[in-house]
Amino acid sequence: MKVEFIKQLAIPAEIKEMYPLTGKMAEIVATKRAQLEAVFSGRSDKLVLIIGPCSADNEESVIDYISRLTPIQEEIKDKILIIPRIYTNKPRTTGEGYKGMLHQPNPHEKTDLFKGLIATRHLHMRAISDTGFACADEMLYPENYQYLDDLLAYVAVGARSVEDQQHRLTASGIDTPVGMKNPTSGDYSVMLNGIAAAQHAHTFIYRGWEVRSDGNPYAHAILRGYTNKHGEPQPNYHYEDLIRLCNAFDERNLVNPAVIVDTNHSNSGKNPFEQPRIINEVLNSCKHDARVKKIVKGFMVESYIEDGNQSVDGGVYGKSITDACLGWDKTKRLLDNIMSAL
Repeated sequence: MKVEFIKQLAIPAEIKEMYPLTGKMAEIVATKRAQLEAVFSGRSDKLVLIIGPCSADNEESVIDYISRLTPIQEEIKDKILIIPRIYTNKPRTTGEGYKGMLHQPNPHEKTDLFKGLIATRHLHMRAISDTGFACADEMLYPENYQYLDDLLAYVAVGARSVEDQQHRLTASGIDTPVGMKNPTSGDYSVMLNGIAAAQHAHTFIYRGWEVRSDGNPYAHAILRGYTNKHGEPQPNYHYEDLIRLCNAFDERNLVNPAVIVDTNHSNSGKNPFEQPRIINEVLNSCKHDARVKKIVKGFMVESYIEDGNQSVDGGVYGKSITDACLGWDKTKRLLDNIMSAL
């Protein structure tokens, strides 16, 4: 093999022993998972808002951001369920650039995966203990999920991973709702096949073990837009797109049909300031058609303390070093507008 084996990393149990989940924190995680399951099963009509930075690049600014959501969640808890984004892995189309906290706990230092595993678990635990939020993360590497499996309230499978069999099978054994994004091509069938696989039981190899999963009834769709043959971003949040998804769900034997609309990425052309307009349009579609309202369970929003983004060396506190985000002041207005629209 043309691979250099550097060192064997700690197994999940060892990392968990270093940062164990306490009883109170476990209660918070269980409560958030139950609340999400109620939404995705249709037992609750709350709107889910998965919101936060494109990438969790700095522990202090991420916790600062999430702490600002805490009093707002208390005010809007009857209608909106907030799940903060703490995305510690950053998929890269070309493999170049900042790959997230897992690879670089400090964006200015070289890759250190052992420190990264510790940093990601510590950040998620601190969010639970300091803010009362159990959060969302992307499952970029299925074999790493066990390092965080007791902490997460929500898991996303990205556009570049949704067709991968290992991601689908691992999702079938996860205890939390898992969102499967449409691929960058926009092909609904790829996403729906991923959901179907995740909802069924499987026997497969995971981390060198033969394992058996029961299936995840809360696996669902995430519409994030797509890229056409010319490399141009195209949206898929419009009314016609949502009706097409309703029809696709009707044609398949899937339980708990549901979708989260990702308001950034190709849906906004990576213009974060389009996100409020996109949410407003989708909410209007929900009011127009009961079928659409039934499947739309919420939104995914990229938001941070400061508007926009910067280079890794930019040095502005709370400003994204990956995709551009909606700043805090605009985020507060967005939350007010959503509440007024519900």
